[in-house]
Order: sequence, then structure tokens, then C-alpha cells
Amino acid sequence: MKQLFNTLYVTTPEAYLRLEGETVCVMVEDEKRLQVPLHHLGGFVCFGHVMMSPALLHRCAEEGRSVVWLTRSGRFGARLEGPVNGNVLLRRAQHKAIDDREMTLDLARSFVAGKLRNSRQLLRRAARDCKDEGDNAGLTDGADRIGRIIERLAYADTLDKVRGYEGDGARIYFQAFNLAIRPQARADFSFDGRSRRPPRNPMNALLSFLYALLLNDCRSALESVGLDPQLGYLHTLRPGRPALALDLMEEFRSTLADRLALTLVNRGQIGKSDFDFREGGSVLLNDDGRKAVIAAWQERKQDVLKHPLLEEQVPLGLLPHVQARLLARVLRGDMEGYLPYLHR
Repeated sequence: MKQLFNTLYVTTPEAYLRLEGETVCVMVEDEKRLQVPLHHLGGFVCFGHVMMSPALLHRCAEEGRSVVWLTRSGRFGARLEGPVNGNVLLRRAQHKAIDDREMTLDLARSFVAGKLRNSRQLLRRAARDCKDEGDNAGLTDGADRIGRIIERLAYADTLDKVRGYEGDGARIYFQAFNLAIRPQARADFSFDGRSRRPPRNPMNALLSFLYALLLNDCRSALESVGLDPQLGYLHTLRPGRPALALDLMEEFRSTLADRLALTLVNRGQIGKSDFDFREGGSVLLNDDGRKAVIAAWQERKQDVLKHPLLEEQVPLGLLPHVQARLLARVLRGDMEGYLPYLHR
């Protein structure tokens, strides 16, 4: 199994990364802020206006290190791609599956089932930890309603129906999500539904930022096994859209991103001062907020749990890689039916 390499996140505006021998130096206003051996790094994630020397870019492309540029708010912008690697037969099987109606439908149902089951599990856990009877009842009701959608999902015989159930489940989930925020934190992090492009409140800004990090990890996991991240089954295909990465991340949204967001907010590890409120109503994480979230994200990915299918101890950060390999086995015909990751 491919190990999760260390990733260098660069959040300082106007930073410049260059090679110095076999090390990477991070320069800010001609001052060396960091120096780390290149072989310790598996990739770079750059936020905002961050520059890299041509020599470093060439080495990254040549040696297969990923370089991802995100906007200041954490939205995916661009990615450096080196020579295409991976098994051509696997990609051929991936392309054939898109023309197989039953296989496409089975995969789409599996991605959505994983998302809904993990969403229900988060609401159930929040209900167990909730001391307010009204909030407990709302969380329990949301979990039960999602459970009924899961039952109907098994009989969905078109992609439109699968997508419809996914939308219904997400709406119920986010309606109950505010009840998982502790009362003392709701003054600053009240949540009344998803708003994107741009986020309209701190919780939406936090979720969007974490989803951008998760999408990057899922895309990298798919590429690491030789799959094309743009050829998906649940999400519609569009030029430049990483549809398969979006498919894969569905089962991890609540497990990796939403749980972390609630932890940061409920424990007071992130507050209103970590956000910028702009004219027009948009809300974005500021530099200090992004640094705090990235540190928590990296720490969270080091947590270890037992994978329910492999029955092995796996770091959370490796879960997308594990699922990408299982998906590859299904597409090759080595395994019958894709089994999404279900958090316990």
C-alpha cells in the first residue's frame, strides 16, 4: 500500500520556494523561513500568491511530486502534472465502466450510500453527546429520516434517482447539523444550510475550506493508483472537473471534514477572529484561521483506526488511498461491488 507522504502547506503570502542542493528553501522577502530535505516531501499545497522556482517545478514533475495551488479561500485552482503514470489497462477498464449502465449505477449507489450512512452516524453520535432534549430529538429525527432514504436508495434504478436521494439526504443532514454545534458556540457559528461561492458565514467558510483539502487528498489517492480523477460515475462529467475525486470524497465528507469542523468549533479551537467578513456578505478564513485548520487537519489525519474491511489499523489520512485501491480492484474485475468506507 502506498504510504502517505508528507505534504508542505505554504500559506504565507508572497512566499518563494526554491531548490538549494537537495533541499527546499522557503523564502519570504529574501529571508529564509524554512529549509527541508526534498526527499522528505511528497507534495506541496500553495495558498494564494505563492511562487516556485523553475528548477523545483521541474524536479517535482520529473519525480512525481504533486504541486497544488489553491485560492486564498482554499478553492482548487491548478495542479502540476508530470508524465502520465499508471496501468493503461486500469484506465481502459475505467472508461469501459462509464458505458456500462449497471456498473455506473452500482458505483453511484455505493458512493451515495457511504455518504448517507456516515452522515447518519455523525448525527447519531451528536445526539448521544447532546444534553438538550430538544436538540437530541432533532438530531435523532434527522438520523432516522436519512435511514429511510438509505433504504429507498437500494432500489434506485436510475442515476437521477440516486442523485435525488443524495440531495434529499444532504438537505436533511444540514438541517440538523446546527444542532450538533454546542449552544455556546452557536452565537458565532450558527448554521442554517450550505452556502458556497461565496460562503456566507464562518461555518460554511470552514466547511468549504476543509472540503477543498479533502478533494485534493482524494484526487491524489486516485492518481496514485493510476485512475483518471476526471472520469466519474455519480458526478456529471465536465471539462476540468475532477468528477471521480468528487465521487470518492462523498463517503469522507462527514467522517474527515464535518467531524473536524465540529471539533474545532465546539472546543473553541477556532473563533470569529479567525475569519474575514467582507463587503457583499462573503466570509473567508484569514491567515491565522487557515494555519490553525491546516494544523488540525494534518493532526487529524494521523489518527489511527481499524478499517472495517481490511481489519487493519490505518491512519485516517490513508483512507482515501485504501478506497482508491478497492475501487481499482472493482474496475479491473478483481472484486465484486465497491464497498464504501463506513465509519463506526
